[in-house]
Amino acid sequence: MILGIMQPYFFPYLGYFDLINYSDQWIVFDTPQFIRHGWINRNRILHPNQGWQYVMVPLGKHSQKAAICEVLISSSCDWRERIAGQLQHYRGHAPFFSQTMGLLEECFRIETDSISRLDIHILSTVCRFLGIHFQPQLFSEMNLPLGPIQSPGDWALRISSALGASEYVNPPGGEVLFDHHQFQEMGIRLAIRRFPTFVYPCRGYSFEPNLSILDVLMWNQAGDVKTFLDNQKASTMTNQSKNALGENNGA
Repeated sequence: MILGIMQPYFFPYLGYFDLINYSDQWIVFDTPQFIRHGWINRNRILHPNQGWQYVMVPLGKHSQKAAICEVLISSSCDWRERIAGQLQHYRGHAPFFSQTMGLLEECFRIETDSISRLDIHILSTVCRFLGIHFQPQLFSEMNLPLGPIQSPGDWALRISSALGASEYVNPPGGEVLFDHHQFQEMGIRLAIRRFPTFVYPCRGYSFEPNLSILDVLMWNQAGDVKTFLDNQKASTMTNQSKNALGENNGA
């Protein structure tokens, strides 16, 4: 079983969905301390003039040490309407504007004051739109017996071991946290998944890499996006099979 563990992100970039598509089981890691200026309540879309801009959900006051699952959304403004307004400049340029705005409406249909719950609903809705299997489990509700955690990298190792995972997948940004030998000793393959930039034309704009999935779906048909993700997964599986065959032949 391939396991993915990530914090809940707000309309994340395509590489996040590549991790989900590659994984058999997905854990929403919602217990770490909330860090400002991350991806929990914001992401990036094209700016109407040049470059990019943030779309953001406002948050209420919370303790500096609050866990992600404890952080609440502020009711001080109509942030749904504001974000929808920020996307209006795509109209007349992006071929899949209407479909993406319909998806946005469905994503925002949930009534919750939890930023974590909102993000999970968005991830589930986008995965369903793309045809990606996604049945997330919230780490805060799992009560797994993990034993002592001595370093940040231990979380993934202990969770993977507790769930009987054969492989744990993570993006390159967290690679420095992990001890490859510890994973190997536990019989778990540590896969650091490097996702290639998904390049596409943006009529009237300059392409900006790694923007929110909202930008991706404005310019690309959902089926084409899923095909790209599936091809990345198939390529990885093929390379792993070749490597295993080579190791066996060399033994």
